[in-house]
Amino acid sequence: MSYQAEILESRRGGFGATDDPALFSGLRSKRIMAFLIDTAIIAFFTVMAGILIFFLGIFTLGLAWFAYAFLWQGVALTYTAITLGGERASTLGMRAMGLEMRLWHGGKPYALLAAMHALLFWFSVTLLTPLVLLVSLVSDRKRLLHDIILGTVVINADRRF
Repeated sequence: MSYQAEILESRRGGFGATDDPALFSGLRSKRIMAFLIDTAIIAFFTVMAGILIFFLGIFTLGLAWFAYAFLWQGVALTYTAITLGGERASTLGMRAMGLEMRLWHGGKPYALLAAMHALLFWFSVTLLTPLVLLVSLVSDRKRLLHDIILGTVVINADRRF
């Protein structure tokens, strides 16, 4: 039996808060801190990319400066897709806080899902204001609205299976 088949078989019902409550202990505060860390990292990379685009704009007679219109969005999506969709299934902020993301059946997220996770988070917060975060107060696995829609679960990395 392959590794993915074993995961599917062992986690057919998904991650449950009653299975191992330690998987979900302290998630809200850890996710907030991870978000702040990731925001600082994205801001740093955005400034670095902005400097690079400035010099590229000089060499391209201003053509590269059109990239400023989508600079932070591109940096944020690239950062999320590479880190959250990577081997460790967590952003640098999530790693610092001891978190990782899994799919409902235990598999790791892939880059496209990670980018969709970031987009859905920003769209939901923009459209529904921070009220979207209240979903975690009634969710047994402390999931946010975009986690539920995409079928992802954030867990404590040291307690994974």
